[in-house]
Parts: sequence; structure tokens; C-alpha cells
Amino acid sequence: MQRVWLEIKGMSCEHCVRAVTQALRDLPGVHEAEVSLERGGARITADDTVSEADLRAAVEEAGYDLVSVREEGAQA
Repeated sequence: MQRVWLEIKGMSCEHCVRAVTQALRDLPGVHEAEVSLERGGARITADDTVSEADLRAAVEEAGYDLVSVREEGAQA
């Protein structure tokens, strides 16, 4: 399992948060997605099979920009 922080640009309201949350949760292998408007991003827990490209595609398909991905540590 991996835990990562995604910096996301373009979110401005709770509708944005819901759209990004749903896009990330719909990705196969994503177990948790917690999106924060205040912090401008999302913390996810996912299988190691989920790639940065997968995350980027989901965020961009929802209409937002994925600026960076930072690993927050691995889970056993």
C-alpha cells in the first residue's frame, strides 16, 4: 500500500472537492481519498499498482490540475 499527497490546482468550492473525491475513489486500487479544499489537495491510500499517471488522468478528467505527488510513507 502507498499513501501519497496530491497537490491539486483549480479547486474552489465543495463541488470541486466532491468531483475530485469521486474521480479518485473510482480508480481501481484506490482505497481512500480525502480531498481538502483548504490544503489544496488530496491524501490517498492505494495499492502499489496505482501510478502517478493514473492519478493525474483521474484528476485531469475531473477538470483540475495535478501539480505534484508526494509519497507520505508505505503501509504494510
